[in-house]
Amino acid sequence: MSDWGPVFVAVVLFILLTPGLLIQIPGKSRMVEFGNFQTSGVSILVHSILYFALISIFLLAVGVHMYMGA
Repeated sequence: MSDWGPVFVAVVLFILLTPGLLIQIPGKSRMVEFGNFQTSGVSILVHSILYFALISIFLLAVGVHMYMGA
């Protein structure tokens, strides 16, 4: 049996926290912008910190596990 929980959490968070795809913090003209498909260096830094914090919470504190296979 292999544990696919960390892989699933990492992929979902990566998709959701891609700067400019769904949300961008900070935006070009406002603090939060939605779906503008643009990014900046500061936005990449903020989203990276959020990604690290959320993946740490989900994998270490909550302990998400998904077992697949025989």
